[in-house]
Amino acid sequence: MAEISISNKEWERVKIKVQRKYNHLTDEQLTYTEGQEDNLITRLMELVNRDRKYILFTLKKALVNIDNNRL
Repeated sequence: MAEISISNKEWERVKIKVQRKYNHLTDEQLTYTEGQEDNLITRLMELVNRDRKYILFTLKKALVNIDNNRL
């Protein structure tokens, strides 16, 4: 079970922030299905070469300030 929950609607906003921070990531690499948070976290860990703790921190930060463009 993932330590975070992201809806499809929230992911559309978060994905934009992630792509701004890591501009080498494509839409295909950032596909997400609601309920598949663990899969997303694992994929992001590999794509940006960071640990799980950092990815969770980044995603949680993006969700807290969902209407802000900054990550």
